[in-house]
Amino acid sequence: MATPPVAPLRVALVNGSYEEPTVNGMAFLPDASQTQASNRVPGWLTTASDHMIELWQSGFQGVPAAEGNQFAELNANEVSTLYQDLPTTPGTTLYWRLYHRGRQGDDTMALDIGAPGSTVEQRRFTDGNTAWGYYTGTYVVPAGQMLTRFAFRSVAAAGGNRSVGNFLDGIFFGTAPYVTLDKVAIPVGPLKVGDVVTYRITAKNEGGGAAESLVLTDVIPDGTTYLPGSLRIVDGPNAGVKTDAEDDDQAAYDPEANQVVFHLGNDASGTQGGSLPNTETLPAGTTVEYRVTIDLAAAGQQISNTATATYENRLGETPEPLTATSSEQITEVKPAADLTVAKAADATTVTVGQTVTYRIAVHNAGPNAATGVTVTDPLPDSLTFLSADATPGTYDPATGQWTVGDLANGATATLVLRAKATKPGRITNTATAAGNEKDPDTTNNTDIVTVCVEPPPACCDPCSPAE
Repeated sequence: MATPPVAPLRVALVNGSYEEPTVNGMAFLPDASQTQASNRVPGWLTTASDHMIELWQSGFQGVPAAEGNQFAELNANEVSTLYQDLPTTPGTTLYWRLYHRGRQGDDTMALDIGAPGSTVEQRRFTDGNTAWGYYTGTYVVPAGQMLTRFAFRSVAAAGGNRSVGNFLDGIFFGTAPYVTLDKVAIPVGPLKVGDVVTYRITAKNEGGGAAESLVLTDVIPDGTTYLPGSLRIVDGPNAGVKTDAEDDDQAAYDPEANQVVFHLGNDASGTQGGSLPNTETLPAGTTVEYRVTIDLAAAGQQISNTATATYENRLGETPEPLTATSSEQITEVKPAADLTVAKAADATTVTVGQTVTYRIAVHNAGPNAATGVTVTDPLPDSLTFLSADATPGTYDPATGQWTVGDLANGATATLVLRAKATKPGRITNTATAAGNEKDPDTTNNTDIVTVCVEPPPACCDPCSPAE
């Protein structure tokens, strides 16, 4: 499948179907060189001495338009040439197409293309008055030719009346379609595991002809999960929210290929792409979006994503498949570390005056290293601190905080905490871990141990009688 080169200067003639200005029945109007801006014919010039261009409404005198609602008659008040002068890039291939029809019988006209004042006849067309003839062709701009004239010249008309003959409609002369894709990620980042990213892609046709059968595809980036129900055409033809299902509208999520697909442009459907006009007609192009959630696997990594589009150039005799690719969109993801705390007591029942020994372990299940790790484990009032052995880090009995520091992926730190039981009762003690990184599962960051402290045994009463 071909990928178009860097787009040449866009060429596309104006008002090719003679839809402007709107006429009722038939009208003679001044060409675009005249000053009557309210009723001149945009784009078109004529060699006629009176500068008049004749436009017909579809159906007038029983003649239907070939395209749209209006068409032109080349022979207005006299034999003349209709033309447009367009800036061009030497070496560029230009495509042309047109409809031609006789009025009273077989009419003949010539297509002349070249530099103004030195055009060359490309082809002659002879058609009767019962149907429109349709023609296509190409023209390569010669070296040094920065301005190209595209002209229709009357050659002969049935009946011999100089003001009757050669209907024209549906004219195109210009460069092939050229689709560009601009992709952004919102928000920009760096982001965290669990954050939602909106990918927005804008497709514009910077070429001349329409981009046909336009289909945009975007594979869900590694390290993310598609967010169901997030497909949307933001701007352009048929804007609105789309479903994930295939064939029911212009977008779908394909779980097998893990990708989203958008059928874009005018007349697009759930099974095929439509037609995207160039930016002269549709300046903003069409924009789509979808959303993903960042997975734990992307922690500390980069999410990379590129969208592609396929479309066709149908200006020639056979469709030419083309592709477009967006620039790579990269999103930084902050590290994440899953901390887990496990706490136990050597004995869960002790007597007042005895030592309660706690053993606390904090483990980093990753996927990245944890930094600034702390475990908060304050002793209750009924326990008096004796000692602490931390590996690594230090324990501060005044605050109850164990400062662990950095903990590599897969590493475990331990603390042995000793305290003297001073009051009877049930003692509940909690250890809670925290770090600088995003913790994807905080349900295992805390562990609780309960110890029962019993009163000391009763002493013998020295005043009781001896046995």
